[in-house]
Amino acid sequence: MDKLLTYLNSLAPGAQRDFAQRCGTSIGYLRKAISVGQRLGESLCINIDRESAGAVRCEDLAPSVDWAYLRRSALQAVAQPEAA
Repeated sequence: MDKLLTYLNSLAPGAQRDFAQRCGTSIGYLRKAISVGQRLGESLCINIDRESAGAVRCEDLAPSVDWAYLRRSALQAVAQPEAA
């Protein structure tokens, strides 16, 4: 969560609101989650990773999730599409 806080603090207030909105949440929710050490849902983690252009990675937000496995699974699915 430290990386998320650092990232948010690097943005102007309007950019913080825009970032949170693109992630599907509010800046208030993100700040509250950071302050209490709340676990973020996987979908929100992915949105934050995407919208921060990798500055805040899923692994930073939810280290208990096996993101490497999920990424490998996604790559395999793209490489081996289902037969029609």
